[in-house]
Amino acid sequence: MKAIVLKDFGGVENLQLADIPIPAISEGEVLVKVVTISINPVDVKTRVGKGAAGKLKDEDPIIIGWDISGVITASKSVDFKEGDEVFGMVNFPGHGRAYAEYVAAPADQLAFKPANISHEEAAAATLAALTAWQNLTGFTQIKPGDRVLVHAASGGVGHYAVQMAKYLGAYVIGTSSAYNKDFAMSLGLDEFIDYKSQKFEEVVGNIDMVLDTIGGENIDRSLEIIKRGGTLVSIPSGSNDDVKEKAAAKGINGLKTMVVSSGTDMKAIAALLSSCAVKSHVSQTFSFDEMDKAHLQVESGKTRGKVIVKV
Repeated sequence: MKAIVLKDFGGVENLQLADIPIPAISEGEVLVKVVTISINPVDVKTRVGKGAAGKLKDEDPIIIGWDISGVITASKSVDFKEGDEVFGMVNFPGHGRAYAEYVAAPADQLAFKPANISHEEAAAATLAALTAWQNLTGFTQIKPGDRVLVHAASGGVGHYAVQMAKYLGAYVIGTSSAYNKDFAMSLGLDEFIDYKSQKFEEVVGNIDMVLDTIGGENIDRSLEIIKRGGTLVSIPSGSNDDVKEKAAAKGINGLKTMVVSSGTDMKAIAALLSSCAVKSHVSQTFSFDEMDKAHLQVESGKTRGKVIVKV
């Protein structure tokens, strides 16, 4: 089968097309013929030697990527059979091996792809959607009426978080650029803040929860607007290590979180997609041999919604 292997940590030139054997599956796994792959910031970070690189450095070959949608061609699970269309985030934060024609995936990390969405929309709603869902319903629990601020509301995680927070009954405020205002508002925002022309800490307050996808000084600024007993959830690795201590000093719950593979959560997301309570926005789709271009687009930090690769 064809796969894209990472020859060394560094630039996109290290993502190289290779021909490798189709993986064998173990008990409880399924073999998925991949139709689409979703590209995330952690893919880029791992490629350059950060992200999940520490866990993968001794693997040979290294095949990065975790988000897939496709069709099962073999099953050693009672939950799925040959021909089923499935999607999910595979083995995160371990070795997902998603940049390939076929992926051996634990059945308990997948869900049936809703019939009303495409494989592109399904692959998009994996790591990013899981990150939003787990942070809104697992690491914290959003209640109806809560005031929630989502940073980078038009991005991969952000555009799901806005829709999910609205579904859960929250009053949702989002930051993004003016260029993305119409898109962000279409997701259901109650208030929009242009981060380039406004300082969010000067225009909003009394916030119950902030979902931070940026890190750095954004953490300090966000803590200024959260009420005592509220919560700051920070996602970016390496730029939020002291969020717990900084938050505690202000009587706020500070959480540094990481998404994990979960079939249970994937099924919840599948239900949201099936009912159209949540929709995926795919901004760009690349072919498998354009993986370098897909990485460069995500690396730009200016993607609206999600970037997808078709295998």
